[in-house]
Amino acid sequence: MKNAQQLVAEAKSQIREVSVEQLAAALSDPHSILIDVREPDEFNAGHIHSAVNYPRGVLEMRIHQHPAVAAICDTDQALATLAGKAVYLLCRSGARSALAALSLQQMGFSRVYSVTGGFQAWQDAGLKVEI
Repeated sequence: MKNAQQLVAEAKSQIREVSVEQLAAALSDPHSILIDVREPDEFNAGHIHSAVNYPRGVLEMRIHQHPAVAAICDTDQALATLAGKAVYLLCRSGARSALAALSLQQMGFSRVYSVTGGFQAWQDAGLKVEI
């Protein structure tokens, strides 16, 4: 049996992580999207401006509804379109986003990144937060 820390470590060995500074630079690219996988109450307490909130528990079921593909009615086409974008995932500390990144990779996303240290690292770096 594996514990949560072991699952996260295993996921991190199979995904790509980026720093908050790399995320900040990537957000200027209109082809990049940021998904915050924290729970709604965490998101509402403070988040990054361009983030869309899809909690970890519903990410795979809702990602095709992302505003970047809102005009696409076909789920498979929306997923294919999103899979070609750089997708950055953020949680509080980097654990849930690592698990989410692995899941999206398994769905066929090739440019998915987990933010090391998560929202806490973003705040610690003094980067802008919206409430």
